[in-house]
Amino acid sequence: MSASDLHPPVKHPFLLACRREPAPYTPVWLMRQAGRYMPEYRALKEKHGNILRMIKDPAVAAEITMQPMQAFDLDAAIIFADILTLLEPMGFHLEFVKGEGPVIHNPIEAPSDLNRLRPVVPDADIGFTIEAIRLTKRALGGKRPLIGFSGAPFTLACYAIEGGSSRDFARARAFMYADPGAWAELMTRLAEAVGDYLAAQVAAGADAIQLFDSWAGVLSPADYARFVLPYSRIALDRAVQDRLVPRIHFGTGTGGYLHLLRDAGCEVVGVDWRVDLADAWRSLGRPAAVQGNLDPVVLFAPPDEIRRQTRRILDSVHGRTGHIFNLGHGVLEHTPVEHVRLLVDYVHEYTARGS
Repeated sequence: MSASDLHPPVKHPFLLACRREPAPYTPVWLMRQAGRYMPEYRALKEKHGNILRMIKDPAVAAEITMQPMQAFDLDAAIIFADILTLLEPMGFHLEFVKGEGPVIHNPIEAPSDLNRLRPVVPDADIGFTIEAIRLTKRALGGKRPLIGFSGAPFTLACYAIEGGSSRDFARARAFMYADPGAWAELMTRLAEAVGDYLAAQVAAGADAIQLFDSWAGVLSPADYARFVLPYSRIALDRAVQDRLVPRIHFGTGTGGYLHLLRDAGCEVVGVDWRVDLADAWRSLGRPAAVQGNLDPVVLFAPPDEIRRQTRRILDSVHGRTGHIFNLGHGVLEHTPVEHVRLLVDYVHEYTARGS
């Protein structure tokens, strides 16, 4: 692989926006842009049957990563994987159950359970995703950046203790309050594993990385600062030594403390749809690029409403550098493919003409 294949031009609009430098238009990519709404993905899912099986086949994962890149004029690819992949090599029995989502069959129930956690060697234990990154880089040919990612330590801890999804993750938070020492040990182990996993993705060619803290919004700002921020900082610091590789930090329901996500260490703060994007930018206090934040449900609306909602967001940050357009969360199943195409094209057209 040549150097031009490994890294796209540093002047690519997505990377320019990450560095808060002027770009020729607002770049756009979408969380969960490869997935169930695409007929090409559903065909592969029908063939392979299991999401973990597809993730663990590097060629299939790379093919799925490229499906939206071939269908739409997106400005970045994101590797096809899952935020929880890291838990398996640590010793958790992970299964995706239809109608339930991810299930951990051997959750942490007591501090003594931490003794069974295993250290992770990314290239050996999660080599399938590392190889998928290499394959995807070849397919992209240096024309578009590739984003790597992982679940954040707190979100991983929530699933590891709860055993699955939850409305409020009460068991995980009770563990956190009841034994801060055991919580610190768990979070340190997770943070180091996440950081090393992300660093391996960067070494394989990822041009940016995103830390997904899907459940951070269940916490108060004070609890986030005490129980989560130090460990997200460990992960993000370990992930990237070369500051030319931007770090995106995204959490849902975190509009009240976006500055804390920034303080954990990142160049880009991801914002969900529950906060006005311009207000979010001002609340950060210090310069940072911002990513977001169209409500994913808007993509089910008529085309004129999609344009109106998109234009509202773009107008709210008009004149600022460092905006990456995205949804406030992932693309939903059954989203019309033609509406995704409309959104991507409209962001480019509207911002390129300087409206």
